[in-house]
Amino acid sequence: MTIRRFLSAITLAALVGLLPGARADEPPLREKPPEPDAPRPFRLSTPTRFTLPNGLKVTMVPYGSVPKALVRLTVRSGNVNESEKQVWLSDLTGDLLLEGTKTRSATRIAQDAAAMGGEVAVNTGEDATSIGGEVLSEFASSMVALVADVAQNPAFPASQLARLKANQARRLSLAKSEPGQMATEAFRAAVYPGHPYGRIFPKPEELQALTLDDAKAFYAANIGADRATLFVVGVFDAKATEAAIRTAFANWRKATSAIPAPPAASQKRKFVVVDRPGASQSTIQLGLLVIDPTSPDYTSLLVTNALLGGSFGSRITSNIREQKGYTYSPNSSVSSRRKTATWAETADVTTNVTGPSLKEIFGEIDRLRAEPPSSAELKGIQNYLAGVFVLQNSSRTGIVNQLFFLELHGLPDSYLTGFPTRVHAVTPEEVTRIAKTYIKPDEMTLVVVGDRKVIDEQLKPYQPPAAP
Repeated sequence: MTIRRFLSAITLAALVGLLPGARADEPPLREKPPEPDAPRPFRLSTPTRFTLPNGLKVTMVPYGSVPKALVRLTVRSGNVNESEKQVWLSDLTGDLLLEGTKTRSATRIAQDAAAMGGEVAVNTGEDATSIGGEVLSEFASSMVALVADVAQNPAFPASQLARLKANQARRLSLAKSEPGQMATEAFRAAVYPGHPYGRIFPKPEELQALTLDDAKAFYAANIGADRATLFVVGVFDAKATEAAIRTAFANWRKATSAIPAPPAASQKRKFVVVDRPGASQSTIQLGLLVIDPTSPDYTSLLVTNALLGGSFGSRITSNIREQKGYTYSPNSSVSSRRKTATWAETADVTTNVTGPSLKEIFGEIDRLRAEPPSSAELKGIQNYLAGVFVLQNSSRTGIVNQLFFLELHGLPDSYLTGFPTRVHAVTPEEVTRIAKTYIKPDEMTLVVVGDRKVIDEQLKPYQPPAAP
């Protein structure tokens, strides 16, 4: 040992000896992190809301100081409006909207948006289709006119149909090869039987059978003023933007069909195994229908989910990832749709520990249902959930997403502004009550995608009893 290293070792030993109660074989003491501040309410500038005679709703919210504005038209039209043999017709219709209007080509749409410092995007989901994008503040009124043109005057060029369907076919082929997507397809079909929410993917032959006339009919039935809300969030001239909205959307017709009914509630234990020969991992998805966001218990359910499996510091993640090493990234989530929601835990686990992984997951559910968490554990989850909520809504896009969430579920603005406070009001006893009431193992659907010859024996304890 050199003299320098010898002296360093002596110095370190002396410093350790000065620490009260420290021993050489103990890890160094760590400074306790500071306590977090009291929860701050989420603040939302007072929205300006009005409705045009044709039924179009408008919400404008001033936000931030960056000279940009988000203009987004959200139409209550999506996969939920599709018939059983026309799955992804809403996606195809949405793709066609960007292929040109009666006065603009697809290239012209992109160029006009670029000249405003932005772009136009069309996104289709289960309950809604959105059209819009962010632009520099001085072009907010011009973006309103562009979005109105795309929504009201689609050209539906026949020349682009084959290309768009080919793109969809590639997406379908890729999705159907992924075990996570395979598990989701089986889970949703089991939880929402016979309802559009339960149909994730089309059959290849049905996708190829979709026609331009199908897209035009879907557009006429489902995309109209009475099913739409225009959101404008950011820095913009409110008076000029409102005038542009009233001019651009004044003559938009209404949709011709009604919004589909929500699915009927059904809780029945189901067990689905999708064989994937030779798979080195099993993909697990287990869950059930739960309360939707209109329930007074919904915020408490979100807290319970975050503690159980919905955060990196959750119990299930700590158990099967940190302690057991069965999986890399397990997660649970509450996924809401109009008047319905599901809770589900998902995990990709090594094939030979498929059964042990399920044992630990159900064990953590049972433990939370039987015994309240400590105040310290719950507080950490509450700080995480409230903090993430505020961060997610610290952007124009985040605010628009939340405003549409309120509209879809018929919730007041106070749902947003009071969310952090409600999160911190949840008690340990409330968490256990929620787990007992809504996260019921005997009503869960269990889907496993994996190598049956390896996992069948492991799954026997989790199969529902055979019908008499």
